[in-house]
Amino acid sequence: MKSPLSKLGLGSGQFGLDQPATARGRPREAETHDILAIAARSGLQVFEASRHSESAEIALGRVMPKPNPFRITITTVRPDRGPDYAEAEVRAQLQRLGVASCDTILAPSATDLLSPAGPKLWDRLRALRDQGLCKKIGVSVYASDDPVGLSKRFKPDVVQAPASLLDQRLLIDGTLATLCEMDIEVQLRSIFLNGLLFLPPDRAPSHLKAAASRISRARRLIAEGRSDPLQAALGFALSRPEASSVLVGVASVAEMSAVVAAASSPPPDLDWDEMAIDDPAALDPTAWQAA
Repeated sequence: MKSPLSKLGLGSGQFGLDQPATARGRPREAETHDILAIAARSGLQVFEASRHSESAEIALGRVMPKPNPFRITITTVRPDRGPDYAEAEVRAQLQRLGVASCDTILAPSATDLLSPAGPKLWDRLRALRDQGLCKKIGVSVYASDDPVGLSKRFKPDVVQAPASLLDQRLLIDGTLATLCEMDIEVQLRSIFLNGLLFLPPDRAPSHLKAAASRISRARRLIAEGRSDPLQAALGFALSRPEASSVLVGVASVAEMSAVVAAASSPPPDLDWDEMAIDDPAALDPTAWQAA
């Protein structure tokens, strides 16, 4: 039986390599090195190297395990400055990371692909795939982006989409199942929904007050099922047949170890359907950014 850890992927967005040290004074490079070592040792296969400053990407390349054990995903710059600039940035990022090629290159967003410059960027990504610089190309989407319609137009190999036990919209409406039927690889992100499940109700941002009772109910159901929010969130996402991989972000060795331990446990026997929320403010990423 395939290990759930082989479906788990890691994002670098919370590594903080642009910061001088961790809260405990430990060098960020040392922390990142150990996070990646745990991920590699645990059998994680997908690593999303989020866009960082040039110096941070060089540092990330220094601490990447050798030989590289991961299927690396990178994201292009926005298409406004043209496909030549986007290609140059892709090649420069790979060089800074110390790899000759990657598994997947993502367009930044559906909005970028649908912009006037989007089709030219997409044509260039297809050319880079054909040249062997990557194996797959794709796009990161939100639930409101009509992922199926976008995929019918651009035919990506990969779609990265948000889904969690609280935000089940793309599962309930069949979007992710349809993408799978189109032979598109689905990567789940935002499985912790900005940590919403971990926040005590009295600490939830003001724009989430309307969803507070549903969130409290989900936490109660998890506790009654003798589980905890981390194990429940991971168990839900990793058990989804639509997901080829499930991306998480961690900021420390302790968080990486906790994620590995929770993902290694059998998924809790919970009524996932009862945990979905439908409050627009709680599920709107722009509301979170403004909060």
